[in-house]
Amino acid sequence: QVQLVESGGGLVQPGGSLRLSCAASGSIFSINAMGWYRQAPGKQRELVAAITSGGTTNYADAVTGRFTISRDNAKNTVYLQMNSLKPEDTAVYYCNLDLYTGKYLENYWGQGTQVTVSS
Repeated sequence: QVQLVESGGGLVQPGGSLRLSCAASGSIFSINAMGWYRQAPGKQRELVAAITSGGTTNYADAVTGRFTISRDNAKNTVYLQMNSLKPEDTAVYYCNLDLYTGKYLENYWGQGTQVTVSS
């Protein structure tokens, strides 16, 4: 059993910053990759940023240069530092984790945290 707990969402002004955290716990043998997705009302969930076990990162074009994904392997935690926030960044943000609990690769989602950027 694996659980992901997200925190750090909230209401911010345009140009402001937030730092999201997602901590994984449970029967984790090895983490393959971690990522952040977001979903705005009426839209599909989209990838925001991802980081592999080797530290390789990928970002959506809309957030490149403003958002930074990082991880703390000792704490099984992934972070998303969001700077220069825009109203269009408003969405529910979900962390996602690919991991091995044994010999099988599994995927888990966090509960989501609301990020609202006022206009």
